[in-house]
Amino acid sequence: MSLADVLEPLQRPLFTLLDTPVSWTEVLGFGSGALCVWLVARQHLANWPIGIANNLFFVLLFTQAGLYADAGLQIVFIVLAAYGWWTWTHGGGPGSAGALPVRRTTRTEWTWLLAAGTVGTLALALLLDRATDSTVPFWDALTTGLSLMATYGQCRKRLESWWLWIAADVVYVPLYASKGLYLTSLLYLGFMALCAAGLRGWSRDLAAARRPLEAVA
Repeated sequence: MSLADVLEPLQRPLFTLLDTPVSWTEVLGFGSGALCVWLVARQHLANWPIGIANNLFFVLLFTQAGLYADAGLQIVFIVLAAYGWWTWTHGGGPGSAGALPVRRTTRTEWTWLLAAGTVGTLALALLLDRATDSTVPFWDALTTGLSLMATYGQCRKRLESWWLWIAADVVYVPLYASKGLYLTSLLYLGFMALCAAGLRGWSRDLAAARRPLEAVA
């Protein structure tokens, strides 16, 4: 039995939405993605394995839709999930057993993130335009760049990672709708609401952590 035979049942339509068939892959991606973001907002460690499962579903879904950068991005997400899982449990330092606290993104981190994000987006857009049949090379590359920046911040528990996710979701919603992935588009609309909740929750945690320091000072 080949890999294609194993994956074929996941590609079968489960129901139709706006005259477009919705596959098992998209439904499973919807459920695991929503659960993952909900867990991240609550700083629950289980977000990482759930997120890896979500990435695997989306590799298949995005490849079928011709969103090659987004498909490749899922592989990078899996690697980053392993890193994030470790940093959340070890506090980001060798020999540290404490949980990683929420912090703000430093000016140096912003400089590197913006530079890497800009260069990466432009380079990837050029690659997709010249080497693939992508019909949306720039938008596919832009969401990839924003998502990688946001994932770095999530791995390090940087508060501003939520703003980067919101920016990416604003582009993802119409992008996926244009590809007929209506359920996934709806999922990312829900992500924006979950990101807003995550931003509020992490902001409260950051403020609570600073109060004892301010009292000592």
